[in-house]
Amino acid sequence: MAKVRISKGKFAGINAVADQRGVIAALAIDQRSSLKKAIAKARGGEASDAELSEFKTLVAEELTPYTSAILLDPEFGLEASQRRAKNAGLLLAYEKTGYDANLKGRLPDLLSEWSVLRLIEAGADVIKILLYYDADDAAEINTIKHAFIERVGAECRAYDAPFFLEPISYCDAVGNEQSLAYARVKPDKVAKYMAEFSKPRYGIDILKVEVPINMRYVEGSRANTDGQVAYTREEAKAFFHTAAAAAKLPFIYLSAGVADDVFRETLELAAEAGTPFSGVLCGRATWLPGVAKYGKGGAVGARAWLRESGVESIQALNAVLAKGAKPWWDFYGGRENIEVF
Repeated sequence: MAKVRISKGKFAGINAVADQRGVIAALAIDQRSSLKKAIAKARGGEASDAELSEFKTLVAEELTPYTSAILLDPEFGLEASQRRAKNAGLLLAYEKTGYDANLKGRLPDLLSEWSVLRLIEAGADVIKILLYYDADDAAEINTIKHAFIERVGAECRAYDAPFFLEPISYCDAVGNEQSLAYARVKPDKVAKYMAEFSKPRYGIDILKVEVPINMRYVEGSRANTDGQVAYTREEAKAFFHTAAAAAKLPFIYLSAGVADDVFRETLELAAEAGTPFSGVLCGRATWLPGVAKYGKGGAVGARAWLRESGVESIQALNAVLAKGAKPWWDFYGGRENIEVF
C-alpha cells in the first residue's frame, strides 16, 4: 500500500480526539432544539438556554474522564467544553441544528456567527458537519449539498483542521426512518453515501456514519422484540461488509438515538462481521435517561445519575470498543504508512 500523506494539523487533530490506541471513543451532545424540548418535557414547562448549557456541562464533567473526546455545539456547549476532562479532545459542530421542513431536500446551513477559524479559536480539535443525504434524491438537491460540503472541506484545509462528516440517510418516498420499510433500503443508502463522501474533492478526514442496518429488524437479535425481520444475521453482516468496502476513509459509528444496550449489540455484530470501524461518537444512548433526572432533581439529580449509570454505560461501551474497534490509522495500513507533512 502506498503511503498516505496527511497534514500535520489534521493528523494532530484526529489524534487529539482518539485514545492512545488510535480509537475514537467519543461522546456526542451537540443536540440543541431536540435536547431543549426533552428538558422542557422533563421539567413540565419551558426550558431555558441556561438549563440547556448546564445539562451539557454536567455531562462533560461527569463522562469525559471516560471518553477520548466530546462533540459539542458552540451555541450552548462552550461552557461544557471548558469543563471537560484534560484527556478529552473537542469536536465542535459547524451546522445549524435541524432543517427547514418547508423546503424540499432537508438542505443544510452553517451557523452564521461562526467559521472554521472561530471554532478553532474556541478550542476545536475537529470540525464536524451533519448532513441529511439521500444519494437517490433529485440531482439539483444533491448538487447543492455536494457544493456545500466542498466549501466546508476547503475551509478546513485552509486552516489545517480535521473535517468529520456525519451523513444521515433518509428517503422521502419511504418516510419513517425507524420503520421496517426503511430498514430494507437503509443498507444501500448508507453504502452510497460512504462511497460519495470518500471522494478527495470533499476534503473529509473521518466519516461519522450510521450503521447500515437497524438492529431491531435483525432476526434473532436481542433488539428484535416484535418478530419483524428485514434481514437475517448473516445478511446484516454482509451489509456491514458492503458499506465498509464502499468507504475510502476511516469511519466511526454514531448511536443514532438507540438505547445503549441496542447500540452495544449492534457494535458487537459489526465486530463479528470484521468491520474495520475506528470507534464511535455516542450520544443519546449514553446520557438521555439523565434528562429525566435533570427535570425532576435538577443538577444534583442529573449528576448523581451520570456519575453512576452514565459512567457504567460508557464503560460498557468502552469494553465493546476494546474488542472490536480498530485504530483509525489501521485503515491506511498502520501509523507507519502515514506520511505527515
